[in-house]
Amino acid sequence: MIRCSLGTAKVLGLKKVKVDALPTTAYLMVGERCRFNCAFCAQARESGARADLLSRVSWPNFSKDEFLQSLTASKAYNGLQRICFQVVQDRAALEEVKSLVKTVQNESQLPICVSAGPRTLEEVKELLELGVDHVSIALDAATPGVYARSKDGSWKERMDLLCKSAEMFPGHMATHLIVGLGESEEEMVHCLQILYDRGVTVALFAFTPVKGTRMEKVAQPEMTHYRRVQVAHDLIRNRLARFEDFRFENGQLISYGISASVLEQQRGGVPFQTSGCTGCNRPYYNETPGEDLYNYPTPLSQEEIKKAWAQVREQLALTKD
Repeated sequence: MIRCSLGTAKVLGLKKVKVDALPTTAYLMVGERCRFNCAFCAQARESGARADLLSRVSWPNFSKDEFLQSLTASKAYNGLQRICFQVVQDRAALEEVKSLVKTVQNESQLPICVSAGPRTLEEVKELLELGVDHVSIALDAATPGVYARSKDGSWKERMDLLCKSAEMFPGHMATHLIVGLGESEEEMVHCLQILYDRGVTVALFAFTPVKGTRMEKVAQPEMTHYRRVQVAHDLIRNRLARFEDFRFENGQLISYGISASVLEQQRGGVPFQTSGCTGCNRPYYNETPGEDLYNYPTPLSQEEIKKAWAQVREQLALTKD
């Protein structure tokens, strides 16, 4: 069996559901209940959340044959740009996904990325030698202290493996960072700079409380907080500015070194769209339909652009022209 995100099941014709935005990546989940115990994750070892959840997205189960038949149907490729395997952290799942990658490659020419928990450079190499486009090692936390409070294991070991992998396999490594686990804006932006300096692609998430997890009662980050980090991420990712160009006060961003009005004209809605691998839009992964979107899965309207930049400006001290 294999789990598909609900939106992916819609695109593949496996489910008839109404969605506001279709995914441009086919998101697949392999494995059951993680060996780790991350405080925010529905798949954590001691989580009481529904087994079919990852963040707020439900992942219905399908047979592998059913999935492959749907994937190879001509209409299934409409809008899909990538296939992404989300691998629950256990030995069996990592081995299973290697087999699945080979099977999917026989049926599809779409690039494949794998978000997994390889523990060594050799395991990263094995995945890339299969023809995987990107391997993602989820860091999630911006600092060792935040990592220790919300995840298992060592932040330093995880970061070292990520950076060494990026050096050995340039252009093929990615990670996730979650805004709102308790880090300051300064700490998050500094971590972003370190990762991009080493050639790691970053997918930025907003913390999302899920019922049944240890952090179910923790609030999501304020939208103004997330927007400021998104703009910093966009500038760093596109080499338009660096961490050293920004100003912080008590850990909060107060200036990008460029006025928000100029940035709005130059960057438009790009900073607020979903980040990560090319073709990844993750509709409603962090959001509730009908509410403000942390990550927009499609290009923003002029009204949405204006609103997002107003949120950026809300607490910036040095952005007036």
